[in-house]
Amino acid sequence: MQKKNMQDLEQRLEQLTAGDGLALIADLFPGKAVFSTSLGQEDQVITQLIASQNLPIQIFSLDTGRLFPETLELLARTESKYKTRIKVYYPERESVESLVTDIGINGFYESVENRKSCCYVRKVEPLKRALAGNEVWVTGLRAEQSANRNSMKRIEWDEANQILKYNPLMDWSFDQMTAYIEEHKVPYNPLHDKGFISIGCAPCTRAILPGEDARAGRWWWEESKKECGLHAK
Repeated sequence: MQKKNMQDLEQRLEQLTAGDGLALIADLFPGKAVFSTSLGQEDQVITQLIASQNLPIQIFSLDTGRLFPETLELLARTESKYKTRIKVYYPERESVESLVTDIGINGFYESVENRKSCCYVRKVEPLKRALAGNEVWVTGLRAEQSANRNSMKRIEWDEANQILKYNPLMDWSFDQMTAYIEEHKVPYNPLHDKGFISIGCAPCTRAILPGEDARAGRWWWEESKKECGLHAK
C-alpha cells in the first residue's frame, strides 16, 4: 500500500469505533482480512464485534499443543455462542519432533534461545501459513499491554509478514475492555479470574501477583521483553 493511501486509511480508522473500523476493513479488503485470536479477553471482544456484524473476516487460532484445557474449552464455547467456525492451525509435526529431540520436552526453560525456538515452531511458523495470501491481519493488541506495544499504531505495516496489521483495540483501557465483556456477555477464560491476565501456553504462563505488570506471568523466568515473536518489529 502506498504511503499516502496508508495515511488516509489511518485517518479514517482513527475516527471510527472498533466495530465500525472492522466493518470498513472488511469492505475495503473483501475476503482478504483475517483475525488471529488467542482466546484472550481482547480477542474475545473482537470476535464478538465480527460475529455481531456478520463480517466476512476469517477468524483463526493457533493451537501450539501446550495450551491450557480452559483455553480449548473456551474455543468450543465461542464457536457455539457465535455460530461460527474458528479455523485452527497447528505446528508442523516434523518441526515439533525435531525441536523436542534437540532441546527436550521442556527445554525452553533453559535459555532464551531455546524458548524462542519453541515459540517459532509452535506459533510463528503456523501464523505465517495462516496469513499467507491475505492483505490485513487483525489483532487484539492494546497499548497498555507492554512497552513494546505502546509504540504501535492503530494500523501499520508488518514487515516480517508483509501484511497490514490492524489493531482496533489499541487505545482501549483494561477497564473499558472488561466493561464491554460484561455488558455484552462475552465468554472468557475462567483463568482470568484467577490472576492469569495474559494467557499463553500452560508451561509458560503463571498468575501475576498484586502490583505486577500484566505480562509478568508470561515467561516469568526471563528478563526479556515478554514477546514470542508474533508481533516483533
